[in-house]
Amino acid sequence: MNVILLGAPGAGKGTQAEMISRELRLAHIASGDLFRQAQSSGTELGNMVSSYMERGLLVPDEVTVRMVLEQIATLDRGQGFILDGFPRTLQQAEALEGALRDENKSIDRVLYIKVSNEELVRRLSGRWICRDCQAPYHAVNKPPEVSGKCDRCSGELYQRPDDAEETVRKRIEVYFSQTAPLIDYYAKKGKLLEAEGAQSVEMVSEEILSALKSEE
Repeated sequence: MNVILLGAPGAGKGTQAEMISRELRLAHIASGDLFRQAQSSGTELGNMVSSYMERGLLVPDEVTVRMVLEQIATLDRGQGFILDGFPRTLQQAEALEGALRDENKSIDRVLYIKVSNEELVRRLSGRWICRDCQAPYHAVNKPPEVSGKCDRCSGELYQRPDDAEETVRKRIEVYFSQTAPLIDYYAKKGKLLEAEGAQSVEMVSEEILSALKSEE
């Protein structure tokens, strides 16, 4: 089975992708990891990716698709995969579909983790990090014993600029403006499955596995 995992920032895609990969024995292909690997690889493709990122430019769709396909090509024959963080736009989805078709491959299911805007804001804007040891905290889900101080090393806790509420709301707005057409695209193809992401991590995992196994 080849799966795409969709979800806004804060929806829990990374956690669920790791679970799906482990339980269904699928290769976990995360676009963010691929970008980082490409930058340090020294290959022609890696140098191309670095040249865009160093100039603060978005990596073109065709380059990203090529990077994903190269990773898929390294998998054992018949092994399925789960794509985490890609595609993000309709154009990327169409490019991916065409490239996979050329390789006699296809996407079987697209899983969308639904979480309300307000819940996403609560999750993301509540995140704090220790300035010294980088231990993560959350104002609601995992508060420190002493406000503003790390339980582990007593370091100062700070909030990343990306996690400020105003920035979080903008990130979510951009995500949904890009992804709404993508959700419709896969729904019309009969490939979309949805999971309620406001539940506990364990309940979301159970719902996802149940949905995917019923499709096998």
